Amino acid sequence: MSLTPGRTAPTYGALLVRGLLAGLLAGLLAGAFAYALGEPKVEAAIAIEEAAAHAEAASAAASGAPAAADHHGEDALVSRTGQKGGLFLATALFGAAMGGLLATAYTLLRRRLRTERDSHAALGLAGAALLGMVLVPFVKYPPNPPAVGDPATIDQRTISYVSIVVIGLVAVWAAVVAARAPRAGAADWVRAAAGLGAFLAVVVVGYVLLPNIDEVPETFPPSLLWNFRVTSLGTQVTLWTMLGLAFTALLPRPAPSEAVAAGKRTESVPV
Repeated sequence: MSLTPGRTAPTYGALLVRGLLAGLLAGLLAGAFAYALGEPKVEAAIAIEEAAAHAEAASAAASGAPAAADHHGEDALVSRTGQKGGLFLATALFGAAMGGLLATAYTLLRRRLRTERDSHAALGLAGAALLGMVLVPFVKYPPNPPAVGDPATIDQRTISYVSIVVIGLVAVWAAVVAARAPRAGAADWVRAAAGLGAFLAVVVVGYVLLPNIDEVPETFPPSLLWNFRVTSLGTQVTLWTMLGLAFTALLPRPAPSEAVAAGKRTESVPV
């Protein structure tokens, strides 16, 4: 999908394969990050949940009241060992899916992106996805450890999260449109300010309209909660960063003569 004249653009099938391979690699690296830094936080959160359940059962037994059933161990279909092993499978599959999404977006939007370099286009799309699909939702609905959350509100939380993801992508699109709106020859700071203003306007409206969800118990250690959320964000940043870099590395390279010609044309391409 290069803009270089006379060059055969790769087919969607070829780009999709590259995207899936890049996503698979990025998912495995993100899984390694989550396993090394995130699993200790998950273990600590589960230990807190189990200790609270045991304390509640002991208190109920002492008072003679019937204790609430603890189904934590009974309802677990997969052991913690299996969950740890499945972490890599889950991140690899998710990464491959996001790689396919990136390849599709690249195929559809490449010719609309005002850059001669395929690498800039691929990295820009990956960065836009990271911003709209990860960072915007993270600020509104940061992830919680397994021990936090009311099962009765899972539908509301799912709908709200999907909504903020859509709003994040719309905000990125609005920023691009607004940045291109000023007349030709406008200063770069004007375009940047227009894009930032449009992005913030959409995000703020979305944050205000969507409900606030805070189900973290007051007794939950704040440091553990913060570390878990930072690690979760780091996993997503790792995935999308490596996905953008890997997909860019797998893109077909132009011939030296084409690269020189593209570099010369870049100087005359309007922002």
